[in-house]
Amino acid sequence: MGKTLIIGCGGVASVAIHKCCQNSAVFDDICIASRTKSKCDALKDKLAAQTATRISTAQVDANDTAALIRLMEAYQPEVVLNLALPYQDLTIMDACLAAGAHYIDTANYEPEDTAKFEYKWQWAYKERFAQAGLTALLGSGFDPGVTGVFCAYALKHYFDEIHYIDILDCNAGDHGYPFATNFNPEINIREVSAKGSYWQEGSWRETEPMEIKRVYDFPEIGPKDMYLLHHEELESLALHMPGIKRIRFFMTFGQSYLTHLKCLENVGMTSIEPIEYQGRPIVPLQFLKAVLPDPSSLGPRTKGKTNIGCIIQGTKDGQDKAYYVYNVCDHQQCYQEVGSQAVAYTTGVPAMIGAMLVQNGTWRKPGVYNVEEFDPDPFMEALNVWGLPWQESFDPQLVD
Repeated sequence: MGKTLIIGCGGVASVAIHKCCQNSAVFDDICIASRTKSKCDALKDKLAAQTATRISTAQVDANDTAALIRLMEAYQPEVVLNLALPYQDLTIMDACLAAGAHYIDTANYEPEDTAKFEYKWQWAYKERFAQAGLTALLGSGFDPGVTGVFCAYALKHYFDEIHYIDILDCNAGDHGYPFATNFNPEINIREVSAKGSYWQEGSWRETEPMEIKRVYDFPEIGPKDMYLLHHEELESLALHMPGIKRIRFFMTFGQSYLTHLKCLENVGMTSIEPIEYQGRPIVPLQFLKAVLPDPSSLGPRTKGKTNIGCIIQGTKDGQDKAYYVYNVCDHQQCYQEVGSQAVAYTTGVPAMIGAMLVQNGTWRKPGVYNVEEFDPDPFMEALNVWGLPWQESFDPQLVD
């Protein structure tokens, strides 16, 4: 149907590439590109005999726009799926504009030297992509991604106005390590150690890290402690959901994780400010990332389930209404299918779906868009087909 360039070859990318190869009718020709070409080659060798998809590989530094442009001009992809680091979103978007390729990612841009992520940098590309006749689809993971689609689906089918959204992300998996992160440690720790925030009555309300705690009884998992964090989909949903009054994001953490994280913070290991060590500058958080377990190695060790979803309150025909839509994913089942744990799976599958919908023209219009700005139905249907079936409740337990 068209060539797809996939940039990145980590845990999420591996899942997305497995799923692209299962979906050869759409992804008949892919190129896997990463800084470490040997990882791309190993994945190609693993998948080549199992798929009708043609797979090639390339080495590229995603920080180097000129190198990205050369790769795109040589390969000529119709769609570029960015599964590299959030620091590299803008260089890849610049290359897509230069080479005439549509763009999809799973996480919004953040500067490497500042622990801050928001959409303003990527939304600033809207006119340039529109003038080029290209689509940029932002945040096609699970959260952000599926959570935005869940909200759009609820608005389309069940609500006239949405007033309150609580996004709940529960990972009840156990990998057996005293401390490890389920996705890139540098990104994960920056995210959870930052101040929390939520959207209420037209403005941001900021909290201290982990200041607000709730306990929620998650379907198929049970009661878990969860904490309010800032998360990027709050920003886009605040713009796109009519009648919205409040949006919050909660994530579960076990006490062991929080105790280790606090200790690491106290001794300066989560800092992104360079320090001098033996005559060389090092970033403590990057050093910590190097000594922690690689998230891609957690698959065979991790047991349990994830539950990610949205509790939505609003009105329909003048009546108050509540709705909960969520997915439950089993770590071991994910590993048996694609060799990755559920956190990578729940991001990699929606990445493939977003790329598919852009590739086949279902979600394609010039400009820069978040997932909730498109018709949610094709995405929701694809979730059931490709491994992330969703469930819904019309009488959910609410979060106070």
